[in-house]
Amino acid sequence: MIIVDMPVIRILFLWHMHQPYYKDLVTGEYRLPWVRLHALKDYYGMVKLLDEFPGLHQTFNLVPSLIAQIQEYVDGTARDPFLQAAAQPAQEMEFGDKLFALQYLFQANADNMIGRYPRYRELWQEFNGRPQEMHAIARKISPGDITDLQVLSQIAWMDEFFLDDPDIQELIRKGRRYSLEDQQLVIAKERAFLARVLPAYADAARRGSIEISTSPFYHPILPLVCDNDIGGVSHHGLPLPRRFRHPEDAREQIQRGLALHEKVFGIRPRGMWPSEGSVSNETLAIAHELGLQWVATDEGVLCRSLGTTLERDSSGTLLASAAEQLYQVFRWQQGSAQMNVLFRDHSLSDLIGFVYSGVPARNAAEDFLHRVKQSAEAVLQKGKNAVVPVILDGENAWESYPQSGREFLRRLYSAIEQDPSLQALTMSEAIALEPQPGKLASIHPGSWINANFDVWIGAPEDNTSWDHLSAAHDFYVENSEKVSSQQKALAYEELLIAEGSDWNWWYGPEHHSANDREFDELYRKHLSNIYLALGGAAPDVLAQPIAGAPVKPQFTPQTAYIHPKIDGRNIGYFEWLGAATHVADRHSSSMHGRLFLLDTAYAGIDEANLYCRLDFIVPPMEWATGDTRLIVALEPVFADGTSAAAYRLDVEILSGQVHGWTFCNNGHAPEPSASIHVALESIFECQIPLALLNTEQDSTLRIRFSLWRDKLPLDALPQEGAIDVKIVPEGALSPLPYAKP
Repeated sequence: MIIVDMPVIRILFLWHMHQPYYKDLVTGEYRLPWVRLHALKDYYGMVKLLDEFPGLHQTFNLVPSLIAQIQEYVDGTARDPFLQAAAQPAQEMEFGDKLFALQYLFQANADNMIGRYPRYRELWQEFNGRPQEMHAIARKISPGDITDLQVLSQIAWMDEFFLDDPDIQELIRKGRRYSLEDQQLVIAKERAFLARVLPAYADAARRGSIEISTSPFYHPILPLVCDNDIGGVSHHGLPLPRRFRHPEDAREQIQRGLALHEKVFGIRPRGMWPSEGSVSNETLAIAHELGLQWVATDEGVLCRSLGTTLERDSSGTLLASAAEQLYQVFRWQQGSAQMNVLFRDHSLSDLIGFVYSGVPARNAAEDFLHRVKQSAEAVLQKGKNAVVPVILDGENAWESYPQSGREFLRRLYSAIEQDPSLQALTMSEAIALEPQPGKLASIHPGSWINANFDVWIGAPEDNTSWDHLSAAHDFYVENSEKVSSQQKALAYEELLIAEGSDWNWWYGPEHHSANDREFDELYRKHLSNIYLALGGAAPDVLAQPIAGAPVKPQFTPQTAYIHPKIDGRNIGYFEWLGAATHVADRHSSSMHGRLFLLDTAYAGIDEANLYCRLDFIVPPMEWATGDTRLIVALEPVFADGTSAAAYRLDVEILSGQVHGWTFCNNGHAPEPSASIHVALESIFECQIPLALLNTEQDSTLRIRFSLWRDKLPLDALPQEGAIDVKIVPEGALSPLPYAKP
């Protein structure tokens, strides 16, 4: 009997585990607690879960600087003021200690982490979210309230496996009125739990259950470190800072990462997820020279490398020709240098990262595998195996899932393990099984975000950051041979830290968090430490914040079709990647004390719909009083500049929620349409079919948002003009046409 091997779908999960380097090397203090908290919550459980699925293999990418920080917590040498805020006896707290605890011990997902524990939710509702009253709250909060907050804020960050610990179970059953002994037990348990994280990865790697890959040590954007002028190659016309070209630092960052992995896990990594999937020909050549066998990045980079697009249908499923291009291993080669390259399926990866948290676990797992099979079917029909890389952040997504997403993952993993048409492999396993990789003669410089580097360079804040880094590097070169070897080593370490991607992630218009100020201060502190370590004085400019410097409104045109879920929930920036974006100017108003409510507006299209989003500075509950309305004004402008219609979506808001809405054409009587969707929770979102807006190809939609209360204007965005969205095919939305190598 002849047995014919049927083609299969090889799903390559890569979970990227990363946090910035929070330690100040001079003071030894950790400026933010996220390494410790995510190590408690996600790093252990994500790999431990695979014990239940021995037939399922995955790749985990551990950033070396993350590993180093976890080790310090395990050793007990990490000086973490946030841990101290949780560990200090409430009776001994001064006023400033209480303020600090109130500011930071509520930083957790309100629904799935705080809301999971009734007493924590009570404290959150009573003491959180009123910064103008924080001093009064700190004076009145009781020691018992503080102790309950300290204990529950730590339990809320514990992994599901750690929550099964009998002592922790008993504390959860107790629920409130915790004692000093309870508090001390939680802190002791934390250190014991942290000590289990890295050994769990080493054990899984030894068994062959996982492959551990690396990133450059401090998570720099390697192509920009090699030469930041390359930012203008991936986005022609991008404003650039002074030139920074240090490929020797890029090499050092990779080399140090490989060495630390080998020391900690006993295995030298074969592969690398370059920070933010950032690649270029120069960085791949360096990776080859250092012995790496594979790297991974995003499908957008593949598109720009091949001068093509990957077409999907309205549900996001890849069309046949697109699947045949994407679902394979590629081999890049220039001269004697070569590298296996895998390109993530952006849509599938983002569904796990940003969408499925709001879907019942069974439905989410079934939907994911249905999409995988549907997209891969064309490849299988050609008699080929489909290689489907699914690559995403392995930590942050799970805060948005009930119980850290464990039910979803268990259902997904079980279905894969039981389906003979599916294999879950490590990256190296898939490469070893690939007889004929696709060929790449050149790779386009870009990252996983829009196949360029715009998040990290080009905006005024980003470029200021690069200018400061360049000046510090010049000072190092000029002075490092004049000091002791210890001073030189410290200065160089701080320099490598300052090259990390995380600082510029928070600069510019794209991303903001409750810790913007801390990130800004820590970045400037790392730069200052370079000067101090070399016996110099930091320049005065490093005393000035980079974030929040006066800037004009920022507008970015639409660069890709978007398909957001309209639910009014702020699940992150990524669902709206590619949308036209207008960031308000809140700095240059001549009216002192002017009320600003609107922060950022987004607008974009896909084949059938217009989508709009508004982010607020102040939550809707605080300003949506009286007769409050949100108006979306829409004017289609034809290619000849004429306009025949003006549309208006009028949304009535009551107590921070949508009470009703109407849609009008040129002031005519409103006509309800079930095809329009409106949602408001933490953000406002709407979806309007293009067919209702009298648009045609090559026309432009001009969009303006305004808030009104009792028939008086509250705020508008843009303040002048409108947001323009072009009605064109997706391939025409890129800043410049993709060029073939």
